[in-house]
Amino acid sequence: MNLFQRYLAEEFAEDYEEGRLSRRDALKLIASVTGSLIAANSILAACAPPEETVTAPTDGPAIPSTIQPAATSGVSVPAPAYGTVMPDDPAIIASEIQFPAADGTSLIGYLAQPSSGELAPVILVCHENRGLTPHIQDVTRRLSKAGYVGLAVDLLSRQGGSAAVGEGNVPGALGNIPPDQFVEDFKSGWQYLKHLSFADAEKVGMTGFCFGGGVTWRVATQMPELLAAVPFYGPHPPVEDVPNIHAAVLAIYGELDSRINGGIPQIEEAMAANGKFYEKMIYSNADHAFHNDTGTRYNAEAAKDAWERTLSWFEKYVRNT
Repeated sequence: MNLFQRYLAEEFAEDYEEGRLSRRDALKLIASVTGSLIAANSILAACAPPEETVTAPTDGPAIPSTIQPAATSGVSVPAPAYGTVMPDDPAIIASEIQFPAADGTSLIGYLAQPSSGELAPVILVCHENRGLTPHIQDVTRRLSKAGYVGLAVDLLSRQGGSAAVGEGNVPGALGNIPPDQFVEDFKSGWQYLKHLSFADAEKVGMTGFCFGGGVTWRVATQMPELLAAVPFYGPHPPVEDVPNIHAAVLAIYGELDSRINGGIPQIEEAMAANGKFYEKMIYSNADHAFHNDTGTRYNAEAAKDAWERTLSWFEKYVRNT
């Protein structure tokens, strides 16, 4: 299995252990990623017995209650408005778009820009393992409300788009796409933005969540033009690729997310050994996917603080570069 297949399989196994997926649903999802029911059975056989309550699967576990943000090294935190930005908000213009990929196919995206039409820096957005959902569209609009041109790329464009694939089939479809294609599709999105009069594409950052956090890390290893990256609780890239990172990276984690947090020491060591600019935030009593306000693991305090720090990071390393 490649990095993302392993990530997805482990996530569904964790959902089974914690009672968010039945064994049947977990087997189906893991098999869709691994291509093997035998492998799926083997993965679940190593899991602890699940909790009794089975709820709808999400990209994250139970709702945490309080937050004690870890310290950072002097990045100022602005106080922007936080929360849902509606598609008809007069401060923005947002819509679904299509743009060309490097291989000549057509990609689907969601583009949001400040309605002023003034030149604005660019932030690329990568979705979770549920595809380009209304929540990710909302996150993209939040970026435009903060003064950026936001572009979320649907990584299932070649399969007709996330909506056409269907929520239950999205993880398996993503798991069967070569990881480098994710990178190329975001590069294509960035190239497209270069031709828009309101996009200052030379000032570019990226953020992503869960699976999308892993994609954000990977793009950072293959896109030297990327100035800043904020991966939310995503699997880190192969450490041998770290020397290629040019972006200033702020990695966001939840304290309770032991599966992802197990990789922190390795990536931290690799970033330090290669002289990369890296900071992390670990939120106490927050779990995987705590930023997603449509999921059961949402932590409002952690999400608000993390978003403010994300905007501060982009302000410093993208807008003011």
